[in-house]
Amino acid sequence: MSVVADPNAAVNDLADRFWEGILERDPTWATLLGDERYNDRWPDLGAAGRAADEAAYRSALAEAAAIPSEGLDPEQVITRDLVTLISENQLAALEQKQYQLALDHMSGPQVWPAEMAQYQAAESPEGLDKLLARYDGYPALIEQYIETLSEGVSDGRTAATVPVRRALEQIDRLLAMAPADNPASAMARVADDSRPRVVESVEQHVYTGLRRLRDYLVQDYEPHAREEPGLRATPGGEDAYRLAIRTQTSVDTNAEEVHAFGLADLDSIEAEMDEIAHRLGHRDRHALRTALLEDASNHTSDPEALVRLAQDQTDRAYAAAPNYFGRIPSANCIVKAVEPYREAESPPAFYMPPTIDGSRQGQYYINTYQPEDRQLHRIAAITFHEATPGHHFQIGIEMELKGLPPFRTLGARMAGGAYVEGWGLYTERLADEMGLYADDRERMGMLEAQAFRAARLVVDSGLHAMGWSRQQAVDFMHQRGSLPMVDAEIEVDRYTVWPAQALCYKIGQREIERARADVSSQMGSRFDLRAFHDEVLGHGSLPLATLRREILGWVEAAVSAP
Repeated sequence: MSVVADPNAAVNDLADRFWEGILERDPTWATLLGDERYNDRWPDLGAAGRAADEAAYRSALAEAAAIPSEGLDPEQVITRDLVTLISENQLAALEQKQYQLALDHMSGPQVWPAEMAQYQAAESPEGLDKLLARYDGYPALIEQYIETLSEGVSDGRTAATVPVRRALEQIDRLLAMAPADNPASAMARVADDSRPRVVESVEQHVYTGLRRLRDYLVQDYEPHAREEPGLRATPGGEDAYRLAIRTQTSVDTNAEEVHAFGLADLDSIEAEMDEIAHRLGHRDRHALRTALLEDASNHTSDPEALVRLAQDQTDRAYAAAPNYFGRIPSANCIVKAVEPYREAESPPAFYMPPTIDGSRQGQYYINTYQPEDRQLHRIAAITFHEATPGHHFQIGIEMELKGLPPFRTLGARMAGGAYVEGWGLYTERLADEMGLYADDRERMGMLEAQAFRAARLVVDSGLHAMGWSRQQAVDFMHQRGSLPMVDAEIEVDRYTVWPAQALCYKIGQREIERARADVSSQMGSRFDLRAFHDEVLGHGSLPLATLRREILGWVEAAVSAP
């Protein structure tokens, strides 16, 4: 057995090669991060691509196991643990053939050309050639996608009926556009005199791929879509959901525990909502919700008004942040409306990270679809979660960390989203401590957002492990998750194609709040909230177990430092 001379260097070398392989095999992710090396290609969605993934993860797992723990610095322990956890989860997913459930009505291949147009630099002749080469390869990508979906049909592992229908509606909207108006053309970052070439490529290649995909889904796939929305209706569904929980949250728990936690947390939040209702002169939370829904001042028909409101909120939060954080992202994020081509299927808001080189700021997308149905008192909590001091602080700071391998600052979220989403949900409560909510109405909006995430625990586990129907889940999200019906339907369909992703929020928040309480209790008067936040954010995305194990030592060292 060979002896590793420098285990820290060995871990860093493994992490670098591990990350380089991921970017090369997933060039669209590389593009979104601002890495332009693979802008001329798509990921391989076929058998060869899966074989390359399997070989890479098996090799990484073996290398990580061969590096001794003795002599490893704390950051290298974290890095090795992340490589191991990600490789184990990815190999288990391949073994379970979860790739057969690839149909995704929100971020599937049908929207990739539009996404690449928006984020792929193509102003130079070389950049333009790469974009055109990528578009030229789109029909082949679709054929690989169809082959994978067809394997799922043969194995009885297909998507649910509603996501299939939503994907078809999305494709129909894209095909109904003139090629020049399609976002793959209109949003392309190219010189004006080059745009005709882009339009021609979109018409010739992207539309060809979309028509082929539409025909396949209608004729060969939709008739086999499963009626029951949950994973339990698929072969090996129980094991698949257990793996999904571990992959998304980095916590090894089960559906029953998740379901019980969600119900208990929901009861507690609803008691807080009743207290606010009483302060505002209403009988209970239901009466207050009705009053807010019927209050004309709590609505707008102007989509731009939603964007202006969110921008003001994130600006105020950025200004207040130095009192609660020592680490601040170098720039605040900007607010954008979700584009019309995908707004009907998108969640109320989401965040896109900045590029590696900082040439593009972080972007906070707010959904302005059917603006009159979106209540203004709810926007603040969404902003503080998705933008500042939520995802933009956690992800923006992570991307600016020095001394860590790129895998840690850019790819660690492959180990699960509970750290990221838990931070976002934690900051909804933190925003109240920071005095960012304008009044009890906005505070009620925060509690409604918290209830919404608690309801997710109940609904996601109900769908995937307990046989809930789509309508049962939608009704629960509407009644106890405090969502308008349009958002309740969008959310439930999201959970259907992203099993356990909805669990990240509350499970992550629970662990961060427990960590804060534990550190505060043990440090007493020496506890420093700014130091706690800086250390939570100062090591990149982590498995939750690592956070709980290490955070006290990190904060102790921070407050003891000169």
